Amino acid sequence: MASLPLATRDVPAGIPDEFWDEAGWLPCVLSVDLTLRQFTVRDLLRLEAGDILESKNANGADVPVIVNNRLIGWAEFEVVGQRLSVRMTELA
Repeated sequence: MASLPLATRDVPAGIPDEFWDEAGWLPCVLSVDLTLRQFTVRDLLRLEAGDILESKNANGADVPVIVNNRLIGWAEFEVVGQRLSVRMTELA
């Protein structure tokens, strides 16, 4: 199922179109937090391409999605073709 780019989706009610014309292009930082079991600085320094890290999250469990240090919702990891993707499951 293909999804629309975020820029073409409906915007929240009550926000004038002029706002998005002026501010919709502003960059933001989106991160998906993944908790790792007993991960140390030593482990970080030894990371190599192709390493597999064990997560505390159960297989298929939702992970928090954060934009500019604010929780905006929850998502799950999904493989799409040759890429690891994030599917939004809930908006905060």
